[in-house]
Amino acid sequence: MQDYKTSSIILFCGMVCSEAGHSIKVPKGKHVFLTEGRPSLEPAKENAKFFLKQNQIPTVIADNMAGFLFAQGYVSQLVLACQYADKSGALCDTGALIYAVLAKRHKVPVKLVQGALRTRFLGDPKSILSFEGVQIAPKGTRGYVPLVEWVPAKYLKAGKK
Repeated sequence: MQDYKTSSIILFCGMVCSEAGHSIKVPKGKHVFLTEGRPSLEPAKENAKFFLKQNQIPTVIADNMAGFLFAQGYVSQLVLACQYADKSGALCDTGALIYAVLAKRHKVPVKLVQGALRTRFLGDPKSILSFEGVQIAPKGTRGYVPLVEWVPAKYLKAGKK
């Protein structure tokens, strides 16, 4: 892995809406990391386009690599795309809960930004059974594809390192 310094990464989870993206400023010396966003990979594709237009070179990671980044102390901030938020928590793109738990555990601040609006909260079960058109699960296997999940407020107040 490139020579990243402690607290040098801002980690983005979920697909940020283009209007919210314009309010995101990445401080000098920070690196933008994007979770892939299985099964569609749409968050990585769309968020990467936005950051490239801003002359920021993003790094896409497998969704399950975030734990390593937190454990190494690389993550300085977690940015979660959300559909809705109130004092009890936020409805975020799937994956947000585990990232928020990691942020709380490692005392990394969490920022909520408006996510691209979803018209469905469940995806096609078949979409998780293949990856970029290649079948990854045996025939007869079922899939479950929630597209959003609730993140309780206690995980959104991670505090500072």
